Amino acid sequence: MSQSSTWEIHDVLAAVDLGSNSFHMIVARVSDGQLHVIDRLKEMVRLGEGLTEDKGLMPEVRERALACLERFGQRVRSMPQGSVRAVGTNTLRQLRPEDGFLRQAQQALGHPIEVIAGREEARLIYLGVAHGLAAGNDKRLVVDIGGGSTELIVGRNFRPELRESLHMGCVSMTRRWLGDGRITDKNMEKAALYAGLEIRPVRELFRNADWQTAVGSSGTIKAIRDVVMAEGWSEDGITDESLDRLVAALLDFGRVDNIELKALSNERRPVFVGGVAVLQAVFKHLGIGRMQVSDQALREGLLHEMTGRSSVEDVHENAVDTLVRRYHVDTAHAHRVENTAMALYGQAVKAWALSNPQYQAMLSWAAKLHEIGLAVSHSQYHKHGAYLIRNSDLPGFSIREQAVLAAMIRGHRRKFPMTEFNELPEEVRLCTQRLCVLLRLAVLVHRGRSPSNKPMLLIDVNENDIRLSFPGDWLETHPLTRAELEQEAEHLASAGYNMQVSTDAS
Repeated sequence: MSQSSTWEIHDVLAAVDLGSNSFHMIVARVSDGQLHVIDRLKEMVRLGEGLTEDKGLMPEVRERALACLERFGQRVRSMPQGSVRAVGTNTLRQLRPEDGFLRQAQQALGHPIEVIAGREEARLIYLGVAHGLAAGNDKRLVVDIGGGSTELIVGRNFRPELRESLHMGCVSMTRRWLGDGRITDKNMEKAALYAGLEIRPVRELFRNADWQTAVGSSGTIKAIRDVVMAEGWSEDGITDESLDRLVAALLDFGRVDNIELKALSNERRPVFVGGVAVLQAVFKHLGIGRMQVSDQALREGLLHEMTGRSSVEDVHENAVDTLVRRYHVDTAHAHRVENTAMALYGQAVKAWALSNPQYQAMLSWAAKLHEIGLAVSHSQYHKHGAYLIRNSDLPGFSIREQAVLAAMIRGHRRKFPMTEFNELPEEVRLCTQRLCVLLRLAVLVHRGRSPSNKPMLLIDVNENDIRLSFPGDWLETHPLTRAELEQEAEHLASAGYNMQVSTDAS
């Protein structure tokens, strides 16, 4: 799990963006609720070009990326845990877990790294861009072209209303259609067609979203803006006409190595044409005539969210509440399960080393959502629920957090699914198992779904030993619960837990 939902307020914060093209880090001081940037670091790592067919990393790209993170780590390693938030995007989403790069990257940086889904990336980009724009009630279209993906967002003020992540970026487009370095009509047409097909499923949705202004972010779009203005093709931002003139100029150069454009850096040149192809397709298919360019993006969005300035509401809680409503969860029953789970957590927190506040939050969310699979089918509903959590768009949640939540919901009843837990990163396996045990016991106590008060259940834990105590003769008068506890002891034993039940509450 990450620390994304338990940030403390620190005087100095840092955000790290591990993109498919560049790695960025921004360090800012917080004063009177305002962010004052004190350091920026950027390196063109091109992580995406090192992605192999079997979803690993080429050794030379791995070495380049880890060396960059070691340098970043020199700046932030001494900062307190929770004051640095690092996220990985498209390429890290594709890397197979057993590749081991993420573990090495975290060691190099000295802080946890979250891998976020495309739509979560879009939300954070919009947040960063919105804070950098003048106040106003206009609805905006925000476009961010990264190395491996392009994010489209429509929103008003600080609230995104539409979010989409498309599988195309300046690095991936270059590798696929311009890898030989030639810039021809045929290659550009193929790139344009591919980009059009990616945009097509969401084209009408975004064209009809009634936005008034278009804003671009990311290094690719800033580089295009700098070039068209330096060449005199646009006086303000990027226009469709200036983009057409840029494409014509690129075709005249014929090869990437021959490109000579004012304001285009040598670092940007190898993937510039791929980025232009993506932006031209976005202009064409979304009906953009002119685009402003923002200097703020994902990393600034991370910082603003860490300060708590993004919203008076908790993004995670909003996401959970949305699922509760969407899948018509029995909220009264879920609330009873949650209360019991929290009571058990309070008794086990020290012995099971669950003091991180996010563990408590994760248990609360799992209790609220443990029955969402009933919307699919009562049979195997815990499996359906896990699938929904793992594959839903949950604003604020990293991919790993969704995997943890899904594992808890998958494991809240029937056999204890050790395979599910073993697929989680090693550093979160044990705490997730223990939280799931507490959830299982809370669900079991409320199996009858009665609104009547349940007895105070006492729990004493020590490593894999669990001792439950019920008051007086309560278990004798509830034989079904007693039978279920005996069955539960067998399920937990298969996972290495030893549970004893006693009626002596002393």
